[in-house]
Amino acid sequence: MKKKSVINLIKYHAESNDAGFRSEAYEIAKDFDQAGDYQLAEYIMALMSNANTFIPQMSENESAMFEKVEKISDPLWLPDDITQDLLGIVHAVAHNAGINKFLFQGAPGTGKTEAVKQLARILEREIYMVDFSAIIDSKMGQTQKNMSELFKEINGFVHPEKVIVLFDEIDAVALDRTNANDLREMGRVTSSLLKNLDRMDERIVLVATTNLFEHFDKALIRRFDSVIDFNRYSKEDLMDISEEYLNKFLTKFNLAKKDIRLFRKIMMLLSPLPYPGDLKNLIKTAVAFSNPDDELDYFRRLYYMVTGEKPEDIKRLQKQNFTVREIEILSKKPKSSVARELKEMIEDE
Repeated sequence: MKKKSVINLIKYHAESNDAGFRSEAYEIAKDFDQAGDYQLAEYIMALMSNANTFIPQMSENESAMFEKVEKISDPLWLPDDITQDLLGIVHAVAHNAGINKFLFQGAPGTGKTEAVKQLARILEREIYMVDFSAIIDSKMGQTQKNMSELFKEINGFVHPEKVIVLFDEIDAVALDRTNANDLREMGRVTSSLLKNLDRMDERIVLVATTNLFEHFDKALIRRFDSVIDFNRYSKEDLMDISEEYLNKFLTKFNLAKKDIRLFRKIMMLLSPLPYPGDLKNLIKTAVAFSNPDDELDYFRRLYYMVTGEKPEDIKRLQKQNFTVREIEILSKKPKSSVARELKEMIEDE
């Protein structure tokens, strides 16, 4: 854009000369169009026509450093403490007070990335996830340059108020600079990251995730307005989430038979209960692989996946506190046979 055009825009604005301002804006749009920047030209034209319907968005085709992530529509079950923290983020962002950088830390499968998708849905923002493979380079000094270029693109979003930038597993570029085992090059990259975070447009929401929080540079932690701990699941939280997944997948695979008491007994054989990501995969696989002609088969598959043993040993099942009816379901033996075998075992003892 020519200097003269900038001066004219300011002049027409100061003079409240709407016609002149629009004329100059159209000329600028024309120049961008001729230069090949069709999207920006179209955006300017849309603004001038008061349409306000065209919002240019960065896509994976426009930058090798980002991948656009779809916002989640499925429910996400989180403990109340974590849910309240996420609502706090929503309130903070709504106040436009420059509180815009958040670190989600926790073990794999605790729902960190999925929580970012929920935030995007609530805040009505698009998610652009940083592709670290495009940032990290084996050539000395190139990763730092790429980091600077990344933040130029971040700060160049046309509508920063509609964007969430996601640094998923940020530990890929954010190791402890004082760690003797860390490469000097990556230490310099971390320093570059710190500087760029300080200069980031406050209208953009940045969320980083990590499962290596204990190795983080303390200076980097201080750059975030809030650190959300995703490890706060009680045993009962995880059991409740297990039931939600069970209900979801039974409905999806058209299985009507449900016995929550038996389900909970099988799940309680796990110690400790895994986090939601693993629970989801465990229950989904048990239900999906079950015999569609046997609506109770998923219990047997689940038991096998939990214990590594087929539910055939009646004595072991009894020691695991399963009732005669539950043993009948798991072992596929008639209730009368189960009762008889248990009675014989008691007499032998």
